Amino acid sequence: QVQLVESGGGVVRAGGSLRLSCAASGATFSQHAFGWFRQAAGTEREFVSAIGWSTGTTEYANHAQGRFTISKDDLKNMVYLQMNSLKPADAGVYYCALLILGTWADANDYAYWGQGTQVTVSS
Repeated sequence: QVQLVESGGGVVRAGGSLRLSCAASGATFSQHAFGWFRQAAGTEREFVSAIGWSTGTTEYANHAQGRFTISKDDLKNMVYLQMNSLKPADAGVYYCALLILGTWADANDYAYWGQGTQVTVSS
């Protein structure tokens, strides 16, 4: 059974940084991709970034480009999201998700989700 567990959220001031982690278990991920999504209260889940497990290819939403960096550790089955220059608009629950097949930026295509980790950015 695939399990995704996020950690690393917290409260940070605008301009600060956080590093989110996603621990993945329960499967071999060589053919898959991992994505990070976020959801603020009253809004739909929004794509942030994704990474291909075997290729290391990355994709970023416009709002994340240049400030966020997604990475992975193959040996530890970990996926990370380094977030710099955080803004109040970046606040929300951040989710790690596993894509089996589909479009990286489409939340509907992801098969497994973690429970999320809260990010709060104060101005």
